[in-house]
This record gives sequence, structure tokens and C-alpha cells, in this order.
Amino acid sequence: MLTRLETIIVEKPWGRTDIPPTFGDFAGRRIGEIWFAHPSGDDAPILVKFLFTSERLSIQVHPGDEAARAAGYPRGKEECWLILSADPGAELGVGLTEKTTRDALRAAALDGSITDMIDWRASKPNDFVYNRAGTIHAIGGGLTVVEVQQNVDCTYRLYDYGRPRELHLDEGLRVATPGPVHDPRDTVVDPQASRMLVEGPHFHLAHLSGPFDRKMIGRIAGEATFVPLSRGCRAEGEAFTLGEAVLLTDPGSIELDEGARALLTWPA
Repeated sequence: MLTRLETIIVEKPWGRTDIPPTFGDFAGRRIGEIWFAHPSGDDAPILVKFLFTSERLSIQVHPGDEAARAAGYPRGKEECWLILSADPGAELGVGLTEKTTRDALRAAALDGSITDMIDWRASKPNDFVYNRAGTIHAIGGGLTVVEVQQNVDCTYRLYDYGRPRELHLDEGLRVATPGPVHDPRDTVVDPQASRMLVEGPHFHLAHLSGPFDRKMIGRIAGEATFVPLSRGCRAEGEAFTLGEAVLLTDPGSIELDEGARALLTWPA
């Protein structure tokens, strides 16, 4: 069975007007997020979204499963990013440059100097970053990113550049890792090579490049979300392209032309 997932368009002040045309015509609107609604709603374990940034997003942190459940959420939030395009000078902030204390972090969040504590990493197309729960992070401007995450709306903002939104210093500092973070899954993806990017504990994520070895996905039981990153992608005989996401019960029906690429994600 195949289900095209509904696209949800979210305008943001930090969004962009130069959205790739395969996503649709937005008539100059400033689009920040395009995400895909699962039929199971909040019960779905995984969410896929695209982010389009023209300026830095807030500095934030997400809780893990235990802390999130204690706060009344169904699960925590770990996520990962694949950079699809990056303007010159684009950056991702992941962790801190050095270890500090929570008291120092609180003071820095209040006076804005937390921006100087972030490990800002130069970003380029095909960079892949896994963002573990507890990692203080921020997405910079000039990026187009596809994000795969645990499906929960739980973000603790530590600093927001003076934007009039609520901060969550107590909750965020309670779960934050007050130092550098480097995940072994961080890598640069060869767009012409198929490989596993994430193998649990919360979800699996495969990068597929056509033609690909079906043994990579032969062990999937249950639903998987298919996210084309180019033309030349098919499932159950139907063609899909960048800007769509499809829920599949038969991932073995995926076909990719030579040079085509896609992501496939499924629950752990």
C-alpha cells in the first residue's frame, strides 16, 4: 500500500522565497518549513520536514525520552539533518566550543553571549549531522535542510535574538549538555552512494542512490517513509520527486534511476 503524505506549509520570518519549484508555487511567500503529516498524527514515531532558512533560528535544546515523558510528552526528540544546499558562509551550531556550567549558560542566554559559546560549523551540501537529545543547537541562515526526527513538538528555546517568543531556560538547562558534542554518525554523504546513516535507537535512515542494493532495505517490517531528493524516483510504479513524501508498506517496490537519490526512514 502507498500513501502520499499531506504537505503542511509553514511561513516563518526566517524562511525563504526561493523555494525549489518542485515543492510548489508560493507566490513570494516566506516559507520556513514544509513537513509531511502522517495519517496517525501525534502517534506516528517519525516526522520528516524540510527547512529553508534566511537567518539564524533560535538556540535550543530537546529532551530525551525520559525527561520528555516526565514533562508529559509521549517521547523525546532526537533528530538529524542532511544539508541539500548552503549559501557561502552558512553554518550549523552543534554543541558548545568548551565545557561550562549551567549557571554560566543561564547568564549567557540572558545577555546574548551564548551565541559566542556555540560550536558554529561551516556547512556545505551533503553534510549530515545527528543531533542527540540534550545538544544545544541552532540552524543558521542560508540553508536548505531535510530533517528526520522523533515526532514530538517539544523544543526548549534558550535564546531567540530578541524575537518576542517564550524562552524555556529552566526546562532547557535541566536537560542540556553543557559542553562540546560530536556524534559518530556525523559525516559527508556521497550523493552517488547508498548507505545507512542512522541505525537506531529511535529510527533508521538510509540514503539511497540509484541503482541501489535492495539488501539494504530488505529487512524492513512495517511502514517506511520514502523521501525523494530528485527526479527518477518511483514506488509501486508511481513517479515521485523532491517535495513529496510517501508512506510505504512495501519498500521493496522502490526504484531509482541512475543518479537519482532519496531517503528512506522507518521506526527502530
